[in-house]
Amino acid sequence: MDLVNTLIEAATEKKLEKTIRKYAKPQLLVVDELGYIPLDRTGAELLFQVFARRYDSPCASTIITTNRVFKEWTMTFDNDAVLTSAVLDRILHRCEIVIIEGKSYRMRKAFEAVI
Repeated sequence: MDLVNTLIEAATEKKLEKTIRKYAKPQLLVVDELGYIPLDRTGAELLFQVFARRYDSPCASTIITTNRVFKEWTMTFDNDAVLTSAVLDRILHRCEIVIIEGKSYRMRKAFEAVI
């Protein structure tokens, strides 16, 4: 959400292009917990712009963590199937998908403290 909020603020201040370049430039961008909080239309479109710009960059890798399967991503992107498809198209074209199953690491630590 911090990334999206920064983009929204930049758009309001007429600094969107500069901010998108800022997020497109790093060799690695980590987007953690995508889908935990659904995005409104503006936030979804702005995040798409970052993903699209990074997709076009030959030296930009993006790590996305999420607890949502791809068929649930529409809920994240303002229930817009077309926008979600465009995001997934760019993300999945040249990606490695790592599925991690098992108990939560955070919960394991909590249980150890109780026992």
